Amino acid sequence: MYAFTYETPASVADAARLAAAGGKPMAGGQSLLPSMRLRLANPGQVIDLNNIPELAGIRRDGNALVIGAMARHMDVAASSEVKAAIPALADLASHIGDRQVRARGTLGGSVANNDPAACYPSAVLGLSATVITNRREIAADDFFVGMFTTALEEGELITAIRFPIPKRAAYLKFKQAASRFSLVGVFVAQTDSGVRVAITGAASCVFRHAGLEAALNQSFTPQSAAAVKIDASDLNADIHASAAYRANLISVQTQRAVAQMLG
Repeated sequence: MYAFTYETPASVADAARLAAAGGKPMAGGQSLLPSMRLRLANPGQVIDLNNIPELAGIRRDGNALVIGAMARHMDVAASSEVKAAIPALADLASHIGDRQVRARGTLGGSVANNDPAACYPSAVLGLSATVITNRREIAADDFFVGMFTTALEEGELITAIRFPIPKRAAYLKFKQAASRFSLVGVFVAQTDSGVRVAITGAASCVFRHAGLEAALNQSFTPQSAAAVKIDASDLNADIHASAAYRANLISVQTQRAVAQMLG
């Protein structure tokens, strides 16, 4: 690694001050540390968020779940609150990476990093969640901007995410075998404002599929999803799968998610 200094602030205010001065926040370190080891990142100063109590915790708040940014994947997966209110979110968390990754990786770190194949962004977008920072609240539809890019500004830290509790939801992930990231992951949610379908792993950034949403709002059946043509022109193509294969996976995983929700 390149040389760097290491800070362990005890409050969000101290962490934000360090970040505004150019420090790099570190949550679980699952993306940052490998990049530093390969000398792909040279942050100069690392701000460890692990000693900030106000960033932890999972609680019910009316018709929503508020999950702290530093909640580990394993915490979300095991939470009785999450299992009772949004079981699809607990299921999603339980299949991220391997046990070691789930023990260190965090909700806030994953969402802030916005890896194109990460699972959590699809849940945030699919559930129309609100990203709460030390400065403001950002709607999911406005948060994910592009590959590894979000609406977060310099010095702005995610403190929690508020997930509205849906009528029902499901997440289906087709894994890339080696990394266990999503080759294609589809999060389907029936909310008070209608059906939302968020897709990860298939393009340069998580996105909603308007065609699938329209079809499922009209008729919530696997057959309705199957009738939607998935355009492959803007989808990823790499050594793992062609764009056409990913387009087919979007359709198949959506049909399976709907079938699972219908029981």
